[in-house]
Amino acid sequence: MEHVERRPLTMVSRPHSTPRVERRRARLLPRGVLRLDRAAADAINGGTGSAAMDGAFAALSRAADRGRLWFAAAAVLALLGRRRAALRGVLSLTVASILANLVGKRVFGGDRPLTSSIPVGRRLRRPPSSLSFPSGHTASAAAFAVGVALESPRAGALLAPAAAAVAYSRLHTGVHWLSDVVGGAALGAGVALVGGALGSGSLLPSRAIGRPGLRIDLPESDDGRGVLLLVNGSAGRHVSRRDPLRIISRRLPGATVRFLGRDSPEQVVRRALAGSRPPRILGVCGGDGTVSATAAVARSTGLPLLVLPGGTFNHFARAAGASSLDRAIDALQAGQGLRVDVADLRIDGGEPTTVLNAVGVGIYPDFVDVRQRFEDGWTKWGASVIAAARIGRSADPVPVTVEHHTRMAWSVFVAVDRNSPRLVSTLQRRGLDDGVLDVRILDGATARLRAVASLTFGKRISAVLRAVHLAPSSARVDAFTAPSVRVRVGMRRGAPPPVTHDGELMRVRPRGSDGYEVEVRIVPQGLDVYSPGVGA
Repeated sequence: MEHVERRPLTMVSRPHSTPRVERRRARLLPRGVLRLDRAAADAINGGTGSAAMDGAFAALSRAADRGRLWFAAAAVLALLGRRRAALRGVLSLTVASILANLVGKRVFGGDRPLTSSIPVGRRLRRPPSSLSFPSGHTASAAAFAVGVALESPRAGALLAPAAAAVAYSRLHTGVHWLSDVVGGAALGAGVALVGGALGSGSLLPSRAIGRPGLRIDLPESDDGRGVLLLVNGSAGRHVSRRDPLRIISRRLPGATVRFLGRDSPEQVVRRALAGSRPPRILGVCGGDGTVSATAAVARSTGLPLLVLPGGTFNHFARAAGASSLDRAIDALQAGQGLRVDVADLRIDGGEPTTVLNAVGVGIYPDFVDVRQRFEDGWTKWGASVIAAARIGRSADPVPVTVEHHTRMAWSVFVAVDRNSPRLVSTLQRRGLDDGVLDVRILDGATARLRAVASLTFGKRISAVLRAVHLAPSSARVDAFTAPSVRVRVGMRRGAPPPVTHDGELMRVRPRGSDGYEVEVRIVPQGLDVYSPGVGA
């Protein structure tokens, strides 16, 4: 029998990475950082622990996937009345996540630690397959915690341990190096601090930059008598605010309140006008879509419009100076109002639809379409981030013809009156009786990531994206003003792209097989609305 030499078994430590991986990371990082990464990994993987601790850190790491942990925290903050803190945290997280995952990992990259070097009990069931630097989980955690702390130091202090635990969980589960976590924390905190440095004022500015509207006197009502108030009870359910009905019943006990359900605003108003005590004033409490539909009825009946902000964004109410229920009711009781511009929207020559803020074609309707699917489970804020991420992977430009010029465009926005010159998404008007439409076209040659970044709603967040070169270049944006505009919208992937007006999604059934035509026309001073005055 052949003699076989038997050697004693010895324990051989597995390397954290192969020579190929080491060569890749060596090109990115100094030797000292590589040594520190290996030393930290050896200390963590060689340390003692329990199955309960390993499971807890793995569960925490999974909870922070796609920012779910922080969106839940933002919802709690909003319910506790810390809406500004929640909003700043979510916006900081959104920018940090984009920079970390869509920019940082592509520019720097690097390989993650090998799974074989991680104790079995600590491994995630589904290890991430993306590149390593920086840690997106850590960037999101740091951005959210620091962003919240800028508005509410106490809330930020309570969130800091959770953010630190999420960052450590990425080391404990072996999916990141120490340098990835440190880089992610620096990126996230930096994004939040830059956002804070750009200004401590409102994240959603409402001051007009165009003409403020023609001041007019309107019928007064001290207690709401003569007011028919339409209420959309489902509007604004994703924000924390004072109960509007409690304020209405206290300040306007004489108002007739009707909740919108199956009946349209026009049906409700027509019935009231046919009654024995027809209303003198038409009021609405809801979001921009409900306000727009009610404004159409106000125009057709000649009733002045009282807008009580009751939605999530309330773009038109803020533009008209009715930034709160109390300010709007003050204007009603004083009989103060404005005569403002609106626009008529026609699709393929059909019946006109009243527009108060803007019409959108392209990437924004895609964004709204996806957001609506997730709003109930994730709130509008969380659904917005999910929608931005999804369309960032799959959205396509739309073929459009504007002013006899055919092109591929990411978006076409047609705003009522002049808008902020720095924004592509003109969702909140800044003028009230400029007598023009403000048109913005984002060219389809723009990178998809920058097209998604153009959806930002505020000047300050837009300024952050411009500072890090994520905002679309001005060379890619065509802007002009006109009293009317026609946009021919072609088919995309064999289907007609949807349209939005005032944040409401409209699915189009074109008459022809080659697309449809959108016509928007300004209606100067077409609506009388109660207002204490813009900027007052």
